[in-house]
Amino acid sequence: MFELTANDFVLTLAGVVLLLGVISFIVGLFTLAFKITSGDFAKISNQSAKLMSKGLTDDVSDLMGNASSLLESLTQMSKTKAGVGMFLIIVAFVLLIAAYYLISGIL
Repeated sequence: MFELTANDFVLTLAGVVLLLGVISFIVGLFTLAFKITSGDFAKISNQSAKLMSKGLTDDVSDLMGNASSLLESLTQMSKTKAGVGMFLIIVAFVLLIAAYYLISGIL
Protein backbone atom coordinates (compact mmCIF):
# COMPACT_ATOMS: atom_id res chain seq x y z
CA MET A 1 0.00 0.00 0.00
CA PHE A 2 1.19 3.53 -0.67
CA GLU A 3 1.50 6.36 1.77
CA LEU A 4 -0.96 9.27 1.40
CA THR A 5 -0.21 12.60 3.02
CA ALA A 6 -2.88 15.13 3.99
CA ASN A 7 -2.00 17.38 1.04
CA ASP A 8 -2.28 14.46 -1.38
CA PHE A 9 -5.66 13.57 0.05
CA VAL A 10 -6.97 17.13 -0.24
CA LEU A 11 -5.61 17.40 -3.79
CA THR A 12 -7.29 14.13 -4.77
CA LEU A 13 -10.54 15.29 -3.17
CA ALA A 14 -10.33 18.60 -5.04
CA GLY A 15 -9.78 16.73 -8.31
CA VAL A 16 -12.82 14.54 -7.73
CA VAL A 17 -14.97 17.54 -6.78
CA LEU A 18 -13.72 19.39 -9.87
CA LEU A 19 -14.58 16.42 -12.09
CA LEU A 20 -18.07 16.16 -10.57
CA GLY A 21 -18.56 19.90 -11.11
CA VAL A 22 -17.59 19.68 -14.77
CA ILE A 23 -19.86 16.67 -15.33
CA SER A 24 -22.75 18.41 -13.58
CA PHE A 25 -22.22 21.55 -15.69
CA ILE A 26 -22.20 19.59 -18.95
CA VAL A 27 -25.32 17.61 -18.06
CA GLY A 28 -27.12 20.80 -16.97
CA LEU A 29 -26.11 22.57 -20.16
CA PHE A 30 -27.36 19.72 -22.33
CA THR A 31 -30.58 19.57 -20.34
CA LEU A 32 -31.19 23.27 -20.96
CA ALA A 33 -30.09 23.18 -24.59
CA PHE A 34 -32.28 20.28 -25.64
CA LYS A 35 -35.36 20.97 -23.50
CA ILE A 36 -37.48 22.31 -26.36
CA THR A 37 -36.02 20.46 -29.33
CA SER A 38 -37.22 17.07 -28.19
CA GLY A 39 -39.15 15.31 -30.95
CA ASP A 40 -41.58 13.76 -28.51
CA PHE A 41 -42.79 17.16 -27.33
CA ALA A 42 -43.37 18.26 -30.92
CA LYS A 43 -45.29 15.10 -31.79
CA ILE A 44 -47.52 15.33 -28.71
CA SER A 45 -48.16 19.04 -29.29
CA ASN A 46 -49.14 18.43 -32.92
CA GLN A 47 -51.45 15.59 -31.99
CA SER A 48 -53.04 17.69 -29.24
CA ALA A 49 -53.67 20.51 -31.69
CA LYS A 50 -55.33 18.04 -34.07
CA LEU A 51 -57.46 16.71 -31.21
CA MET A 52 -58.55 20.20 -30.24
CA SER A 53 -59.52 21.06 -33.82
CA LYS A 54 -61.41 17.77 -34.07
CA GLY A 55 -63.18 18.63 -30.82
CA LEU A 56 -64.18 22.03 -32.20
CA THR A 57 -65.62 20.62 -35.41
CA ASP A 58 -67.41 17.68 -33.77
CA ASP A 59 -68.53 19.66 -30.70
CA VAL A 60 -66.97 17.27 -28.21
CA SER A 61 -66.18 19.33 -25.12
CA ASP A 62 -64.66 16.47 -23.12
CA LEU A 63 -62.10 15.88 -25.85
CA MET A 64 -61.13 19.54 -25.78
CA GLY A 65 -60.76 19.52 -22.01
CA ASN A 66 -58.47 16.49 -22.13
CA ALA A 67 -56.38 17.97 -24.92
CA SER A 68 -55.96 21.25 -23.07
CA SER A 69 -54.90 19.43 -19.90
CA LEU A 70 -52.38 17.48 -21.99
CA LEU A 71 -50.93 20.73 -23.32
CA GLU A 72 -50.75 22.15 -19.79
CA SER A 73 -48.87 19.07 -18.61
CA LEU A 74 -46.45 19.42 -21.54
CA THR A 75 -45.80 23.02 -20.55
CA GLN A 76 -45.21 21.97 -16.95
CA MET A 77 -42.84 19.22 -18.09
CA SER A 78 -40.85 21.75 -20.11
CA LYS A 79 -40.62 24.09 -17.09
CA THR A 80 -39.53 21.21 -14.86
CA LYS A 81 -36.83 20.21 -17.32
CA ALA A 82 -35.53 23.78 -17.40
CA GLY A 83 -35.53 23.86 -13.60
CA VAL A 84 -33.52 20.65 -13.42
CA GLY A 85 -30.99 22.09 -15.88
CA MET A 86 -30.60 25.28 -13.87
CA PHE A 87 -30.26 23.31 -10.63
CA LEU A 88 -27.48 21.19 -12.15
CA ILE A 89 -25.63 24.29 -13.33
CA ILE A 90 -25.90 25.89 -9.88
CA VAL A 91 -24.62 22.67 -8.27
CA ALA A 92 -21.77 22.66 -10.76
CA PHE A 93 -20.73 26.19 -9.78
CA VAL A 94 -20.87 25.29 -6.09
CA LEU A 95 -18.68 22.23 -6.73
CA LEU A 96 -16.20 24.25 -8.79
CA ILE A 97 -15.95 26.88 -6.04
CA ALA A 98 -15.43 24.13 -3.45
CA ALA A 99 -12.66 22.61 -5.57
CA TYR A 100 -11.03 26.02 -5.90
CA TYR A 101 -11.06 26.58 -2.14
CA LEU A 102 -9.67 23.10 -1.51
CA ILE A 103 -6.78 23.73 -3.90
CA SER A 104 -6.15 27.28 -2.68
CA GLY A 105 -5.94 25.92 0.88
CA ILE A 106 -3.01 23.72 -0.13
CA LEU A 107 -1.08 26.47 -1.92
